[in-house]
Parts: sequence; C-alpha cells; structure tokens
Amino acid sequence: MTLAELLPSIGCSTEPVLEEGLWPDGTRLDGSDLVIGGVPASRLAAQFGTPCQVLDETTVRTRAREFLKALPEAEVVFAGKSLPCPEVYRWMAAEGLSLDVSSAGELALARAADFPAARIVMHGNVKTGEDLKAALAYGVSRIVVDSFDEIAQLGALARHGQQVVVRVTPGVDAHTHAAIATGVEDQKFGFSLASGAALEAVLRVVEQPSLRLVGLHCHIGSQVRHVAAYEETVRRMVGLIAGCGVRIEQLDLGGGFCAPYLPGESSFDLAGFAHRVRVALNYECAVHRVPVPRVLVEPGRSVVANAGVTLYRVCAVKRGTTRTFVAVDGGMSDNPRPALYGAKYAVRLVGRGGRMAPVTVVGRHCEAGDVLASDVVLPADVHAGDLLAVPATGAYHHALASNYNQVGRPPVVAVHDGTARLVVRRETEEDLLRRYV
Repeated sequence: MTLAELLPSIGCSTEPVLEEGLWPDGTRLDGSDLVIGGVPASRLAAQFGTPCQVLDETTVRTRAREFLKALPEAEVVFAGKSLPCPEVYRWMAAEGLSLDVSSAGELALARAADFPAARIVMHGNVKTGEDLKAALAYGVSRIVVDSFDEIAQLGALARHGQQVVVRVTPGVDAHTHAAIATGVEDQKFGFSLASGAALEAVLRVVEQPSLRLVGLHCHIGSQVRHVAAYEETVRRMVGLIAGCGVRIEQLDLGGGFCAPYLPGESSFDLAGFAHRVRVALNYECAVHRVPVPRVLVEPGRSVVANAGVTLYRVCAVKRGTTRTFVAVDGGMSDNPRPALYGAKYAVRLVGRGGRMAPVTVVGRHCEAGDVLASDVVLPADVHAGDLLAVPATGAYHHALASNYNQVGRPPVVAVHDGTARLVVRRETEEDLLRRYV
C-alpha cells in the first residue's frame, strides 16, 4: 500500500518528483511545468507542436566527454545509428569523437556534417556494393567486414591500403533481450570465433592485396549492464589475436552500454568498465605475449538516450473494465521499441498534479500492439489536451521512426541554455506524397 493510499489528502495534493537519472541534465520543475535545457516543455509543445522529440545538447556533449575522460587512451566512436542527424554528428566531431555509420545513407548525413573521413568507421552486417563504393569514395578510414563475400567484394573494389577490421562473434552472452543480443553464436553478425570462421576471415583479408588488416571488432549486445561480460570478451579476443599470427593494432569492443529508462535503473559503470577492461587487456596480452592493441569503444545509447524527451498531446481517454487507456497523438511510428522488444518507459503529465492512478498510454496506430507505456501513474483526471512527457527517448527513436498509417515523423528540437531550434523538421504530407509516381 502506498503513502498516497494511506493518506488520501496527500494523493490529492502531490505529484511525482522528477525521476533521478532519467531526464536530461539540469531538467527541473517550474511549478508544474517541466523545464528542459532551460526551455519549458509547455512552450516547446506550443511552438513546435506534438509529438516533438526534444534533445538537450549539453547532456549529449557531457556524456561524450565522460567517455573521453574515462578512456583517454582509447578511440571513442559514436554509434551514428542511435541518432542519425547531421547536427548531432557535428557535436560529436567538435568533442573529438569518431563516428560509425552502417549505410550509404548514414554516410551521407556524415558528409552533410563535414565529418572527417579519417574518423569514420563503416559498419553493417550487410553492406551493399553501393554502401562500399560510397565509403571508398569518401575515404572512410576503416571498413568492418562481416562476411566472406564482403571481403571478396571489397577486395575487388578497393585500392591498395584500404584499412579493414574483421567483425568477430565472440560467443559471449551479455544477458540482454534476444532481439538486441549480438555476441552469441548462431546469429547474423560477424564471424564465429568458436567455429574458426574468424581466423579464416583474418587470413582471407591478409590475402587481398588491396586491403590492410588493422583490427578486430566485436559487439556483444545492447543494454549491457555487467562489466564482466566485456572482460570475458577481452579474454576471448586476445586469444584470437595470439592465434592469428598477424599484428593487430586495434581492438574494437563495440558499445551496448546500458542507459536507464525506468526509475531505479542505474547508468552504466563507465569508471569500472575502463579500469577492469584495461587490466584484463594488459594481463591477457602479457600472458599471450602480444602487443597491446589500441581499444575502440562505440557508445551510442549511453550518450544520447537520456538527453531526449518526447512530448505528446493526449487525444482521448477510454476507461475500460480493467484498464484506463490514454491515447496520444504519436505511437509506434515514432517509438517502435515497446512493440519490437518490450521496452518500458516512464511518463509524466506536464502542467499539473493530482491524485494518481495507473493507466496505459497507447498510440494512434491501427495495431493492438501500439502501446507506449503500461501501468504508469498519471493524475486520475487525465483528459484530452493534456501534455505528456516521456524521458530517455534520445536513442533509436528518430532512427527507427516510420510513416505507418502515413503519419509524418516528428521534429527533433535541440535545446541549449534556454534556446530551442529545429535540427530535424516535422515531416509533412507533401513529403509523404513526393515519392509516389
């Protein structure tokens, strides 16, 4: 039983405090309004409409700097797929990070941001010929190969000296959702370490006269919470380095560092990761008598997730036999993560408090699975016109947005020191019609 249930008067007069760790740095309450980056949420909704994805620039830059500070000897590579946006790429370039892209389209955004080619890594488990040609034309520094066919194709397309990294499946279970587990055996990413395919891939790259092997890459999953999984990955990868008989200059440990989405969830232990991975790498290299490679890490979600807030307007409230449904003007077209793999979110009503009651926040799309958040508490008198704010929406929201039901994708609005500006405009009906012939 909650305190509000024991003391009903409290339930009427109070509202939830701002959940620690979920919101952008410096987010605060001003009365009942929510102030993000110095800008009230009510003003953002009035100026830019809803749904609206708000991104706090200071938080993004601060998280990037934290990785550089914790890992000064490493190359920090922003996972561009987490928030593909030229303005965000410019922030990363200015902070000294590198960038990974996984398609010609993401590379086009990097070009639009004038991101230095020498600091771009091309990823992707399937890179088409057009992807590879775009990477070679722009002069990206490294291409991560993911299949034997890709090695042969890249070898035929590249000129002498193209730097290549081999993606390895290390067989490490990061104990995350199956849809975002990428380091275990028998899935589409990388060359299996256990089967010997990884060693064979190394040898095939070395045989290509136009390619130069510079490193190994792995990625064990997303929303990884335990540093021990990365330590085990280091042990297995160094074992491969020792066995391949080729000088490996770089070891890319990927990303996947967790970010908090719900109250009580903790951020990733970056300091612990930096220390324990450094110790494990030095120890394993000493045991195997191989030079210590330079480490690369690829944070994406952990840099931008908690910098983002999505604003929605309530369109309808339906009170069923067992649940109350609060329907908003967005949904799975701007946030498919709950439908894809059961991601959970916190929600708060902006503008007032009141007695709280559990509700299910649903979207506008013609799918029973279009549920944004189940069993969250909002004021019991929530009604059409209310403004809702959902934190931790900076990663894989803009990136995964679609036009389901021909709904235009929402804008991305950057906030910084009390100012707000569009970095991605709202999609219009004219945009939707432009592709039809």
